[in-house]
Amino acid sequence: MELYYKNIRKIKESMEKNNRKRKLRVCVATCNRADYSKLAPIMFGLKADPDNFELDVVVLGSHLIDDYGNTYRMIEQDDFDIHAKLHTIVRGEDEASMVESVGLALVKLPDVLNRLKPDVMIVHGDRFDALALATSAALMNIRILHVEGGEVSGTIDDSIRHAITKLAHYHVCCTHTAEQHLIAMCEDHDRILLAGCPSYDMLLSAMNKDNYMSILETWLGEDVKPYEYIVAVQHPVTTNIKHSLKMFELTLDALISFNKKTLILFPNIDAGSKEMVRVMRKKGIEQNPQFRAVKHVPFEQFIQLVAHAGCMIGNSSCGVREAGAFGTPVINLGTRQTGRETGENVLHVRDADTQNKIHHALELQFGKKYPCSKIYGDGNAVPRILKFLKTLDLSEPLQKKFCFPPVKECISQDIDFILETQSALAVDLGGTNLRVAIISMKGDIVQKYTESNPKTYEERIELILKMCVKAASDAVRFNCRILGVGISTGGRVNPHEGVVLHSTKLIQEWNSVDLRTPISDALHLPVWVDNDGNCAALAEKKFGHGKGVENFVTVITGTGIGGGIVHNNELIHGSGFCAAELGHIMVSVDGPECMCGSQGCIEAYASGMALQREAKKLHDEDQLLVEGMSVKNDEPVTAIHLIQAAQMGNSKADSILRTDQPRENLSDSSLKKSLLVLAPRLMSLPVSAPTMTPEEGHFQFPYVTSGFIS
Repeated sequence: MELYYKNIRKIKESMEKNNRKRKLRVCVATCNRADYSKLAPIMFGLKADPDNFELDVVVLGSHLIDDYGNTYRMIEQDDFDIHAKLHTIVRGEDEASMVESVGLALVKLPDVLNRLKPDVMIVHGDRFDALALATSAALMNIRILHVEGGEVSGTIDDSIRHAITKLAHYHVCCTHTAEQHLIAMCEDHDRILLAGCPSYDMLLSAMNKDNYMSILETWLGEDVKPYEYIVAVQHPVTTNIKHSLKMFELTLDALISFNKKTLILFPNIDAGSKEMVRVMRKKGIEQNPQFRAVKHVPFEQFIQLVAHAGCMIGNSSCGVREAGAFGTPVINLGTRQTGRETGENVLHVRDADTQNKIHHALELQFGKKYPCSKIYGDGNAVPRILKFLKTLDLSEPLQKKFCFPPVKECISQDIDFILETQSALAVDLGGTNLRVAIISMKGDIVQKYTESNPKTYEERIELILKMCVKAASDAVRFNCRILGVGISTGGRVNPHEGVVLHSTKLIQEWNSVDLRTPISDALHLPVWVDNDGNCAALAEKKFGHGKGVENFVTVITGTGIGGGIVHNNELIHGSGFCAAELGHIMVSVDGPECMCGSQGCIEAYASGMALQREAKKLHDEDQLLVEGMSVKNDEPVTAIHLIQAAQMGNSKADSILRTDQPRENLSDSSLKKSLLVLAPRLMSLPVSAPTMTPEEGHFQFPYVTSGFIS
């Protein structure tokens, strides 16, 4: 019995021992001066609570490079034990060296992480070094807490930040908007902490310190006065290095001409930084008495310099984040911080393409007073983060789960699906009308919709989308399965890109228009776009008189005149995508103005618009109407009235329609043929467009150049 109670006591003691919560081993890895300013407050908090946390510090990246200030020393000065120093930067300051640096970090980190065996790795931000840290930890089954996820900016950092988010198990964000972004990225809401920015804990407590003058004098000289100097921090934009170098040069020129004391920090280690330093030296910045160029300023001193500056300029996140806490005027240059939340103290100069523009921004901002903003924090981020870390349950499964929004279930194939009519949506956009139809694979029109073509780009795109969505919805009722969308439009079209490059005045606001993307995105279907004349030629080839014919030309007439050329069974587009613009062959130098901007084109004589013009002339001269015809007062005179008058015996109308040349002489007999071919089509005679002539049956042309048929 005594042995039994001893065993029970041992089991109980063992259970109590196991239930005692062990310290959470936290590894904080810092790569550069900027991320240390955000991580240091967390590190101080962890170090101050040894009963709950065991802190390991790993230093890598530009901290260990002399050109960037050997900033690992300030970590040692803050009395942190550094458990590993990893030289991971491959010098070169270009795109390739950034990639090589990530690779080198991935090679060195596993040994360190195996030795330290942390429970949690804290990773900050969006730098390429941080991506290597997150990748290593994720692959080694170490939980990751990511600080400042969910934010948006305008460079490669955006992609890196979101990539780290997907690798991380827990998230500490700074703003409500960032929190919503993380939720939209399918992250688990229970693993997201809205804490604020840790650096705000330090800078808000430093706002009322009285020793700032000694800091200002240390970095800017004894004659410096508060609010009468500028802090400049500008980094390369890795996605457009050439443009960022030009912008930096313009910034330096503007600062030199503005002639105020300026503290300028060297750029970070991103691709392009070496070239930016060359620009600084070329401008003589380090020798200019109005400038102080420095590699690094300790964060607690830097925030005093920012707080008492007359203005801050550049593209650093400090300008749109920390500077707002003091109400310091900021000029944000370029796109590097596009998408960041900012206070009213920030003036954006996104197109910083001239020195005058930047100089004018300095005149507007320098010395201004703005209210302090706390968009990024209230000074209590660290206590929230420590409390969050204490709640982590290490017994939970390591595999993270994503919270995807609900999606429609896949519909199993049944007999109705098999019996559906395979179809396509056809969109025909002309100078007057916009038509959409459901077309079966046999070429039968199942349903057609017609509207007037709007005059503006916005209304036109909106109407096309509305009509296509309506047709796609109706297709279900007609038991049709839509496989794709074909768009026929006037104008010069690049069919490879689905873009209307240029259009005449017949279709207004129709230049450089991407038709494929919005329609494909709306309908989730493949979309093909081509010129209406080319589409007509393809239709003739598939369903009409072009079946089995290797070489033929199609001419379409309506509001304007277009065409399509098939040669050796292939549709010819031409190098400029205008091989068959037959309506814009010039037949008279001094002829009437055409909608394309030229003069004397065939379209200016023989199109629906041209015939309408001639009909109006006859009507104004009271020579259009014949017995049996009438035009109401509110009825517009059109080409139809001209054709009707000719058919009812009006000799003048008939003469206009049957003219085989304009009033000016044509210089080439081949061009006369073009007009001869067009006239019968306009008079609605039962012939097959210009794919046929009475004499030859089909045109046979050996080659095509520049829109002329030879």
